[in-house]
Amino acid sequence: MSEPKAMNVESFNLDHTKVKAPYVRLAGIKEGLNGDVIHKYDLRFTQPNKEHMEMPAIHSLEHMMAEFSRNHSDKIVDISPMGCQTGYYLSLINHDDYAEVLTIIEKTLTDVLSATEVPACNEVQCGWAASHSLEGAKGLAQKMLSHRDKWTEVFS
Repeated sequence: MSEPKAMNVESFNLDHTKVKAPYVRLAGIKEGLNGDVIHKYDLRFTQPNKEHMEMPAIHSLEHMMAEFSRNHSDKIVDISPMGCQTGYYLSLINHDDYAEVLTIIEKTLTDVLSATEVPACNEVQCGWAASHSLEGAKGLAQKMLSHRDKWTEVFS
């Protein structure tokens, strides 16, 4: 079998059969014209092509991580769910300290566990307010946190 053609999207060049979730991986670095640098991380919650997260839980966890992460860093640009339903992308500006990124993620997921509601879970602030699961999001956060010591181990 021949090697797949190189693609423009970094994750399309990642061999998803070789990774071992959960993990936190630096997926890309982009430098702007004025010197600002964006670091994009792959926060992989579930093993690609073996398991996935359910949409209401993904959606709620996205809301909670987007809101709570900014309590721990002013460098957060965005947290976005992956379409494959196995993780999220976290982007930070002018922040390249991987160990501190792991701490931000840990603190954010710990906040999720103590949340009593999903932020902005209403029709005014959310585009699909009916699709949420606080308990599902907490379950994902707990599972990810239970493997905190493995987050730096990307490949099996």
